[in-house]
Amino acid sequence: MTDRTRISIADAKALIHAALAAAGVPFDVCTSVAAALVAAEAEGQGGHGFSRLSDYVAQARSGKINLNAKITKTLRGPSSVLIDADRGFAFPALDAALATGLPLAEKMGIAIMAVGNSHHCGALSVQVEKIAKAGMIGLMVANAPKAIAPWGAKDPVFGTNPIAFATPQATGDPLVIDMSLSRVARGKVLNAHKTNQPIPLGWALDAQGEPTTDAKAALEGTMIPIGEAKGTALALMVEILAAAFTGSAFSQEAGSFFTADGPAPRVGQTLIAIRPDANSDFLQRVSTLLDTIQAMEGARLPGTRRRGAIRSAEADGLLVQSHYLNLAKTLADSA
Repeated sequence: MTDRTRISIADAKALIHAALAAAGVPFDVCTSVAAALVAAEAEGQGGHGFSRLSDYVAQARSGKINLNAKITKTLRGPSSVLIDADRGFAFPALDAALATGLPLAEKMGIAIMAVGNSHHCGALSVQVEKIAKAGMIGLMVANAPKAIAPWGAKDPVFGTNPIAFATPQATGDPLVIDMSLSRVARGKVLNAHKTNQPIPLGWALDAQGEPTTDAKAALEGTMIPIGEAKGTALALMVEILAAAFTGSAFSQEAGSFFTADGPAPRVGQTLIAIRPDANSDFLQRVSTLLDTIQAMEGARLPGTRRRGAIRSAEADGLLVQSHYLNLAKTLADSA
């Protein structure tokens, strides 16, 4: 097993903040990015946590991420807003989208928040849970640099294009569902590559379209979609909602999330917040449904493992791969 070190949530945020600041990232942006990476790490999504930090720093230093991004918002209707991330980090733009969109949803019953010209947005679960904690149903889609081929083809066109959903219920934590449209998130393959680990068969294909356990070959090839042709159909839907709708780059046009050179990714994210009718029994009906599922022998609700990981992190701190912690400390000391 890869060596891991425990670190408190507060110390983890401070360390990431320091590493980003050393690369010239503005203070408020450091705060937003650190919060998102640590939240992903806390819920067990290491591929969206500390493992991303060195890539972020390299891209900040090369200018691939715009450190002087001017986030702008444009109302496109009574309940629709477009946020332009200006090729900067995604997380401050997502913060701005929710700050604008949630009050709109509270007033109008629904709000659509389109984020364009953006970057890697990490674990979508982190964002949709914010919507659910505001008492609303949350949906989010995002496109990413090309990694999945249309079913039957060899060359990638779609990203892993994740989808997330969250809803409040009458009692307990929100239900949160977050899934990549590849069999596993590409971040797991990146993590394996960075730590010189093989990947299981069935995760990816190499550039020749052959199954591989080599993480480097997988990154140069394509990810295998969930549900075969159905998975690529969903990826196409996300591509339209996240890229075309936001005026962002399609996955096959997007610059890499992983390298410091090349064009900015300019990908997009779309969030939807839906306010349940205050006079309905929606919350209780959701709780009843979830209780029914939990009572069934062998059944497990989506997000159960995630919720347990968060509670463990809050109580005992994060267990982070030592390699990434050491690298973060080196980056923080490089100012």
